[in-house]
Amino acid sequence: MSILAIDAGTTGVTAVVVTPDGRIAAKGYEEFAQHFPQPGWVEHSPEEIWQATLEATRAALAQVDSSELRGIGITNQRETVVIWDRETLGSPRRAIVWQDRRTADICTRLRDEGHEDRVTELTGLRLDPYFSGTKLVWLAENEPHTWALVESGRYAIGTVDSYLIARMTRGTWHVTDVSNASRTLLFDLAAGDWSDELCSIFGVPRDALPDLVPNWGEIATTEPSSFLGLGLPIAGVAGDQQSALFGQTCFDVGDSKCTYGTGSFILTNTGPSLQRSDAGLLSTAAWRSPDGDLTYALEGAIFVTGAAVQWLRDGLQIVGSAAETAAIASTVDSTDGVVFVPALTGLGAPHWDPHARGLIIGITRGTTRAHLVRATLEAIAFEVRDVLETMTAGGPDATGLATLRVDGGASANDLLCQLQADQLGVPVERPRLVETTALGAAFLAGLGTGVWASADDLRETWQLDRSFTPSADRSAADAAHTRWKDAVERSKGWAGSGH
Repeated sequence: MSILAIDAGTTGVTAVVVTPDGRIAAKGYEEFAQHFPQPGWVEHSPEEIWQATLEATRAALAQVDSSELRGIGITNQRETVVIWDRETLGSPRRAIVWQDRRTADICTRLRDEGHEDRVTELTGLRLDPYFSGTKLVWLAENEPHTWALVESGRYAIGTVDSYLIARMTRGTWHVTDVSNASRTLLFDLAAGDWSDELCSIFGVPRDALPDLVPNWGEIATTEPSSFLGLGLPIAGVAGDQQSALFGQTCFDVGDSKCTYGTGSFILTNTGPSLQRSDAGLLSTAAWRSPDGDLTYALEGAIFVTGAAVQWLRDGLQIVGSAAETAAIASTVDSTDGVVFVPALTGLGAPHWDPHARGLIIGITRGTTRAHLVRATLEAIAFEVRDVLETMTAGGPDATGLATLRVDGGASANDLLCQLQADQLGVPVERPRLVETTALGAAFLAGLGTGVWASADDLRETWQLDRSFTPSADRSAADAAHTRWKDAVERSKGWAGSGH
């Protein structure tokens, strides 16, 4: 009695089989190509995503008895736009990926036309190329023959989850969930449904969009002839960051998780309350139950965290691997006043300054690579603190935050986790299983098929690897954070000031 979870990420697809005790019994992974047809453009071949899904799943199934599987959960890269033929399931063009920036001018035009305030009010998002809606405007304006078939009903449009479900079910279902829908600029957060007004602003025919389904339950059923002989219910679906929130069992209001990746994504469960931020945080749908109850979240996106460590390795070549950073940084007790602001691509939440640039300040003759490596780990902890304080409006102790659950590659760094706890003043918890995105999809599907009966069952499944307790003396952490904020202000506006 296990669940197959498929995590269709940006560079590859991971398939895992999760047992009722929350253990990964099997795993497969398959990469797919990234296509860059022009500077700033990023595309994926839908067929290559599908083939990677088949290969990763096939590899996982080879390690288990597939007759034990009860259902399938799907999680996916968000905001990426896919178009496919409803009859043949072939795609007339490559998918436009969330990282793609080709619609920057369209965003500026919509802003100049006065749409941004209304779009933000309805969606909780910003007018930014990151989101799906402007990608569809670009398609309509630049590929009219393709768009005509969207308008006629021949072509479907959707996110990666809806495309995979169409392929798995031989086109029987065209569905998505609220977590993916809420990233399209076409979803009314308060109403919990597609918005006719937003569809009109972006020129998208509502009939081309997927039907909205709960995040768990009997969502669809796979067609054995299309999907490796499996005839199973697709019983859970969510976008990757919301899936990680669910996989970390952040079910209560105020529960928060941070995924440390190239950048970092921090989500806080706000429950049935749709909270809005004036500080650049995004309001988003977390999940919807089969009863129709909608749970919301606030999301903060930090552009450069793990990428700063990669820069130390590849750019400066002062570390051989990311795994070395804890040992190197631990050879000194502090940074001796060195502060690194890793604004290598500008600053994201909560500052939102695209003209900020990286800054290292406080260097003396005594500065060593260990000080700089430690300053890099501290910077990650400072960035996360800045976002969480904005989310909770909680001052230096991040009031309202009881613990922070962490996952992603850098969560394996004990020193980073300890620095994070010291900065937040609350315990930082790292689970034994850091594949929390795939685990969240498995949890959703397991709820939908009865493998787990309730959220309480899932909480018992979640296993703690280590809890990092903050230092009792906050003065040093607060002083370091104050120095960090000063450095951040000095980094702002650099690229736009004639330098």
